[in-house]
Amino acid sequence: MKKLTDSVVDQLNGILLGKEQQVRLALCGLLAKGHLLIEDIPGMGKTTLSHALAKVMGLTYQRIQFTNDLLPADVLGFSMYDKQAGALVFHPGPIFAQVVLADEINRASPRTQSALLEAMEERQVSIEGQTRPLPWPFFVIATQNPVEQGGTYPLPESQLDRFLMRLKLGYPDPRAERELLEGADRRELTAKLASLLGEADLKTLQDGVERVTASPALLDYVQRLLQQSRKMPGLMYGLSPRAGLGLVRAARAWALMDGRHHVLPDDVQAVFPAVAGHRLEQGESGKSDERVRQLLSTVPVIE
Repeated sequence: MKKLTDSVVDQLNGILLGKEQQVRLALCGLLAKGHLLIEDIPGMGKTTLSHALAKVMGLTYQRIQFTNDLLPADVLGFSMYDKQAGALVFHPGPIFAQVVLADEINRASPRTQSALLEAMEERQVSIEGQTRPLPWPFFVIATQNPVEQGGTYPLPESQLDRFLMRLKLGYPDPRAERELLEGADRRELTAKLASLLGEADLKTLQDGVERVTASPALLDYVQRLLQQSRKMPGLMYGLSPRAGLGLVRAARAWALMDGRHHVLPDDVQAVFPAVAGHRLEQGESGKSDERVRQLLSTVPVIE
């Protein structure tokens, strides 16, 4: 299984230069059956990463550009009367894809943002009184501009909590940036990517994540992180049980990608900033990194 994941990471590293950690975390989120939020300024490669990941994994892909006038029906779909059929016919929206890029999600109104909530949590949508299942696998990658930029609506905590991880890509280092400037267009390279895996391979990997074991001592460490977060000054509330479940699931996926069948504290620490950061911000921009560092440095691995 490590060979499979390494081949995917290598392919993606050829597209998104100098961002191996973020690439590995994005793949980890897919294997852990979570959803991914990428927060950064425009032009940092957020769309490129999502499209390249879908291509390499052999999954269907749809991009939804969120704007302030986007309606829920533009995301979910709608019914229209068909003269030939003599009845209403449902036209599925772009949410009915295996990988959905919700681009600049915080530029849409809260009503439209909420259209994603049921889809992300239940893997189904309720439209016009009928529940419709979404494809398997279903992986949402949402991009978000910094809230300081104009025309953005902050994501509510209930929606942030639907994302297993949040990543920030950041500027490339000088060497990677030079390679970008001298190389081919990233969109052209992405279009030429070959599918390395299929749905059966992905299911094998996701099933493998479920079989990775977490010892009682490891779960004790996770619990200490959760409990300490609930005592931190300045926070209205700490990490939820859902966050704890996501942390363990992500750590299992990270261990699998490292070729192991058991979780180590290093796996928890590797994914913790991405899993916990957006849950510890709570309206104070920039505070989450400091809180994550404090938790990892003060909570003992063994007690």
